[in-house]
Amino acid sequence: MSRHIATFILLPFIMVLASGCSKEVSFARDIQPILKDHCLECHIKGEEGYEKSGLSMESYADLMKGTKFGPVIVAGDSLSSTLSRLIAHKADKTINMPHDKNQIPLDKINLFDSWIDQGAKNN
Repeated sequence: MSRHIATFILLPFIMVLASGCSKEVSFARDIQPILKDHCLECHIKGEEGYEKSGLSMESYADLMKGTKFGPVIVAGDSLSSTLSRLIAHKADKTINMPHDKNQIPLDKINLFDSWIDQGAKNN
């Protein structure tokens, strides 16, 4: 069998196996600690981030509600999720989050994106 045919036949199986290797990201175990460490200082009722945007990150329900301008998470689509772009510093520098020196590390941003892509579940 030629290499091209073998690759064509085996590639779908390899893709299925690889997709099964990613662990499910948990809101309670994985995402809440990120929010606590990097977001809650400003995004709770009474603080500047909440007052400006209306975005509270105190609970899953608050996060999914979004801002006074609309949702910031599109479950299943991190590329369309505003919050994902903001924490990855892919928006205007005046609105990227967090503003201070406590920028979220890339591995945590990737975890956050995985959670969104997996459906942004309350798990």
